[in-house]
Amino acid sequence: MTSDAALARRLATLAGQLLLRLCDNEDTNARALGDEGDRAANAQILAALRRERPDDAILSEEEAADPARLKARRIWIVDPLDGTREYGERRNDWAVHVGLAIDGVATHGAVALPALNACFCTEFPPTLQPESRPLRMLVSRTRPAREAVAVARALGAELVPMGSAGAKAMAVLRGEADIYLHTGGQYEWDNCAPAAVALAAGLHASRVDGSPLVYNRADPLLPDLLICHRSRAAEVLALVRGLG
Repeated sequence: MTSDAALARRLATLAGQLLLRLCDNEDTNARALGDEGDRAANAQILAALRRERPDDAILSEEEAADPARLKARRIWIVDPLDGTREYGERRNDWAVHVGLAIDGVATHGAVALPALNACFCTEFPPTLQPESRPLRMLVSRTRPAREAVAVARALGAELVPMGSAGAKAMAVLRGEADIYLHTGGQYEWDNCAPAAVALAAGLHASRVDGSPLVYNRADPLLPDLLICHRSRAAEVLALVRGLG
């Protein structure tokens, strides 16, 4: 049987290819393209999961949450198109997330960056790059969080605006940035696969109070996230605490 990590990688890659094909229709406006991308990628990923992992639960951004999932040890947590706005605008900072949480822990997963022809998974994490000088802090390109801006200032870090949560997390993995600090509100599907891949690569991934990320809760809101090098985590967490 295909391993969980390999399945996540295959499904994220195939969904990314589907999304790129949809982009080829230049007559589709941004809103319609984003809506169709969400629908089509979700349908493809969920059909494959139900076929290949029929006993596992699923939580997807594009589906109503089934309360029965709370009794499951294994749950696939999916964002079929993370960064719908960026995708609709035909930018490259959008992603596909396919993650698996076991007993609440993000254990396996893949994050595809289709516009960059890349897919990162827990099975084959890349070698981490050293931090840059000055440090680079990832923030939302439309609404940078106050806490992230304040921490960046304290560290003397440059702000790097970017779209999708998955694109931001993988930018740390790829050595394009050093810290991803988010406090503006996320859900489990926004960070399960990115956190799984980041942890597999040896990065730090936690809530901004330092507590672990826990999945398959009754309320899927998981509003904050820190991904960075392990050696940097204590300093960033202390700075966040100091903001009160």
